[in-house]
Amino acid sequence: MSAARSSNFSLSETRKIVGDLFTPRPWIYWTDFLLSWTVGIVCFRLVRETPLFSPLQILFFVAAGLAFYRITIFTHELIHLRDKEFRGFRFAWNLLCGIPFLMPSFTYYTHMDHHRRKLFGTDKDGEYLPLGTRPPYEIFLYLLQPFVIPILAIVRFGILTPLTWISPRLRELVYQRASSMVSDPSYIRPMPTSKDLKIIRLQELAVFGFLLIVTIGLIRQQREVFQQPMFLLTHAYLTAVFILMLNAIRTLGAHRYTNHGEEMTFVDQLLDSVNYPRRPILTELWAPLGMRFHALHHLFPGMPYHNLPAAHRRLMEQLPSDSPYRQTECDSLPSALAELWRAACQSRQHQQQRDRSEAQMTREHGSLHRSA
Repeated sequence: MSAARSSNFSLSETRKIVGDLFTPRPWIYWTDFLLSWTVGIVCFRLVRETPLFSPLQILFFVAAGLAFYRITIFTHELIHLRDKEFRGFRFAWNLLCGIPFLMPSFTYYTHMDHHRRKLFGTDKDGEYLPLGTRPPYEIFLYLLQPFVIPILAIVRFGILTPLTWISPRLRELVYQRASSMVSDPSYIRPMPTSKDLKIIRLQELAVFGFLLIVTIGLIRQQREVFQQPMFLLTHAYLTAVFILMLNAIRTLGAHRYTNHGEEMTFVDQLLDSVNYPRRPILTELWAPLGMRFHALHHLFPGMPYHNLPAAHRRLMEQLPSDSPYRQTECDSLPSALAELWRAACQSRQHQQQRDRSEAQMTREHGSLHRSA
């Protein structure tokens, strides 16, 4: 980032514009979450009450997936709220979503590293994959993750959790390599503090208990919900894949992913992030809870999701015409994905050119050596 562009941006002046928009409103969180949860539960059940592959069944499946996707994103909000805030909401979210969806809140604690200036975009940032600097096929490899994550989650909490109680070595491995919601499979999570460890053990015990109850219910088939266990399991798996795939595609459009792993300036991080202010109704479906204002979120991580649209409007109205913030807007997700694909293709071409140059230099060096 050039000094000129950095000098055109003042964080303190920008904050003054939106200084009254940092207070979260509990009633919005509760209403949004409980309403979305109810819609998801009802539609999820109606999928099994409608003819197989009928338009109505597909409609209920998509509606349930979108509603469940929305409530899972609340973990992102919770991680940015102060520990003493929304304690009741945190408990309710874990009880109704985090535990039954096999994604308790501790699995997202590492998200804060994504917002630390010295870690963002480096190998210590598990949510940043420099896909714009890698071969295009890695984008497709990334999109395969949603198909295996549900199975890995069951293995992690249903099998590995009790094993960690008797093996300290396995416990350390599981906490470092299998306890984080990240994009980079090679990410190694720092060992938790003693305070976090207590929360982790309590939450993973709760998830293990949930899986145990579900397993017993499936085996006994005593309740109506378990009368068709294979259909239920398939339905749950496909719903999880739908949610994870939607989030994976959203994640691809959240950043430009062109950093090569070095430390970035604050303005560089801002410009690497993307806002989608247009078509708010459609965009809110694939980027709920303010995720469509991802650059703004990186600018002010503590701002509640319900105030992001108003904040973006103010900033676009009051910031100077040459402010770097204006460069964060993108017209649509397809255009952002196309830009990422072009960057990956160009990176591959440059790498091929470098490889050819190195090969040519090697041959020339070999020829000179033989001549000598």
